[in-house]
Amino acid sequence: MKILVIGGTGHIGKMLVPRLVSEGFDVSVVTRGKISVNEDEKWEKVNFLETEYSRENEEWEEFVRNFKPEIVIDILGTDVPATFEASLETLQHYIACGSFWMYGPPKIVPTPEITQDECEFPVYARRYQELLETMEVAEEQGIPFTGIMPSNICGPGKIPLETSGGRSLEIHKNLRDGKPVILPDGCNTLIAPCDVSDVAQGFYLAATQQEFAAGELFNVGPEFFLTPQTLVQIFKLIHGIDIPIEYVTWNEFLTKQLPEPGANYHFRAHMSPDITKISETLGYQPEYTPEESLERAVEWMYAQDLL
Repeated sequence: MKILVIGGTGHIGKMLVPRLVSEGFDVSVVTRGKISVNEDEKWEKVNFLETEYSRENEEWEEFVRNFKPEIVIDILGTDVPATFEASLETLQHYIACGSFWMYGPPKIVPTPEITQDECEFPVYARRYQELLETMEVAEEQGIPFTGIMPSNICGPGKIPLETSGGRSLEIHKNLRDGKPVILPDGCNTLIAPCDVSDVAQGFYLAATQQEFAAGELFNVGPEFFLTPQTLVQIFKLIHGIDIPIEYVTWNEFLTKQLPEPGANYHFRAHMSPDITKISETLGYQPEYTPEESLERAVEWMYAQDLL
């Protein structure tokens, strides 16, 4: 079956594409021309297609239309409605990547695959609306459509979440050096670092079990979650150094220490996806714990001389 993977040379794609090749799919990967993949011989069977994926791009839509994919795995999600429409002539399954953030601040913990509250981040809010609308269109036209909703993607290949709600290399160097971490007093939010290999597993299972994945949103995440304090302790163990925690009031934390909403969101809202549905429906089983995923990511940073 002819699969078009959009974002196939990125963090998730590098883990996903070899699995699809092993399954016997005819895999093509969209790239901007900057190809950097590992030495797995499976990549020799991949067709690389150089083009630009952007919103409201007629050339992109024409490219997809002419390619005639049977399965589209859209990891980037830049313009799901247009890409879905351009694929319709031959499309048998569209799998789009969303984000756990798209549901909005959780009211239920662990959080199922339903809207919780208004998403605070405009780009995610727009993409979520487009994903849901395209899913409705797909159902009307009888085309299987699946959304994969990862939590905090971790593991080798990308700088992982740190203790300030971002992916700052400078913060990771501070953790390595044992510098104090500032947290808001009484903070007990949950964080879900999910290994990129397990995220790729979610896409793979959807692609290979179309009849069960059709018409569904699926969370992918770890089996359990971490508090910010536990996150600090894990980095302490990984680096083998004491990392003190200093507590400040919520007001000081949100106004002086970490005023950027995208960063302090990790300390205001639980990031704890309920993975029951994908586990029971598709057989998803996380291979890595949050601790193992963080350790793999830090080892990768050391190997790349980033730390």
